[in-house]
Amino acid sequence: MSVYKVIELVGTSDKSWEDAAKQAIDMANKSLRDLRIAEISKMDVRLDEGEIVEYRVRVNVSFKYED
Repeated sequence: MSVYKVIELVGTSDKSWEDAAKQAIDMANKSLRDLRIAEISKMDVRLDEGEIVEYRVRVNVSFKYED
């Protein structure tokens, strides 16, 4: 049997939502082992004077829990 922990990350990018998600997952992969699932729970943008300046995604990432 296995137990998995789910955490929420926020990735950002000035290019796209896809790149923002990749940034979050790449960073998580540096410090967490055995990543299993990444689920996008929310996407939004940051605006400056009505122009998109940053794409943001909330990513729920699951990984195997070890004691």
